[in-house]
Amino acid sequence: MRIGLCYDLRDEYLARGYGEEETAEFDRLETIECIEAELRALGHTTERIGMIQQLAACLVAGQRWDLVFNVAEGLRGVGRESQVPALLDAYGIEYTFSDPLVSALTLHKGMTKHVLRSLAIPTTPFALVEKDADLASIDFDFPVFAKPVAEGTAKGIDGSSKITSREQLAARCRHIVDTYHQAALVEPYLSGREFTTSLVGTGEEARVIGTLEIALRDGAEPDAYTYVNKERCEDLIHYFPADVDSARRCAEISLRVWRGLGCRDGGRVDLREDSRGRLQVLEVNPLPGMHPMHSDLPMTCTAVGMSYRDLIAAIVASASTRIAPLAEAQGAGGGVVR
Repeated sequence: MRIGLCYDLRDEYLARGYGEEETAEFDRLETIECIEAELRALGHTTERIGMIQQLAACLVAGQRWDLVFNVAEGLRGVGRESQVPALLDAYGIEYTFSDPLVSALTLHKGMTKHVLRSLAIPTTPFALVEKDADLASIDFDFPVFAKPVAEGTAKGIDGSSKITSREQLAARCRHIVDTYHQAALVEPYLSGREFTTSLVGTGEEARVIGTLEIALRDGAEPDAYTYVNKERCEDLIHYFPADVDSARRCAEISLRVWRGLGCRDGGRVDLREDSRGRLQVLEVNPLPGMHPMHSDLPMTCTAVGMSYRDLIAAIVASASTRIAPLAEAQGAGGGVVR
């Protein structure tokens, strides 16, 4: 197949004056090089497209691909991870990973929790705080945890995110709103172990690759998988395969999440235990990091003996099942004029 690659390069945004944290979700060049190398090794031809503005220019100029391998995170708005998928949908071009609805839903952690609760999937109660008056709606016990409602890569999470008093909570929520220009999500602090479960496939074909437990090393920021801890994960985080019972419990919940939300091709579900050892879903990542050695999904593959090439092949195979039905629909008059 002829596969285009959509992505946001961190170095390009840094060169334009954006800051380190603003660009934390964007890819290093070596990630794109690794994805492209594996796609070519699998027999595909590739073309680097780049960010959404470059994609739009290519589409207007008449360029097309059999499939787009999309890892573009987007820059602005709660729907930023939906922008490339929506544009490709408009032009009738299939792509890897989840559709615009799922991408927007899962970036907004509050909306995700609403849906998870409707599916009877365990996740903590929560409140969204945009102004001081919203603090009155918080009726669960301290300590609590506060973070931006729609960020990834642990942006907005640090050693002060675990909160033990109303005064601290008010100050922290104001900081989040002022800094990230979005609501703070407040939920009970979970004191148990943390896990990330990786999946590939779509619907009934989805399967769990494995589950890693995430433990903090000496010198890490306390209490959470924070932005600093993630950025320095080689030094501050210990990843190791979950024990058999924990892996089974995580897999069962994660498959329910993946299928219930309609996630596609590959990604992760992050979970943490409460004080009684009960797993709660923290968040869902249907647009996973793809660096072969630093991103959680590929690291899980490595831990269970699955190669990076096999991971790329599984993602492409899952996405490819949607190409034939799409082509048939366009042939019946439902597609775009080319």
